Amino acid sequence: MDNTVSKDMSIGQVLNIHRGTARILMEFGMHCLGCPHSQMESLADACAVHGSNVDELVHQLNEFLATAE
Repeated sequence: MDNTVSKDMSIGQVLNIHRGTARILMEFGMHCLGCPHSQMESLADACAVHGSNVDELVHQLNEFLATAE
């Protein structure tokens, strides 16, 4: 299974890879991880709404996943 996050993935897809990603998502202003939008909109769209840098988010998520068990 490929555990690499990309900006076109939804929050729900990222959480399905590893629940530990929730902390990082929340740090980027995405506090409603269970809302319907989290299952549909991409990380890029969510970052645009929340005023966050999607490239930095994707970088931090992939750094976390590279070291997570």
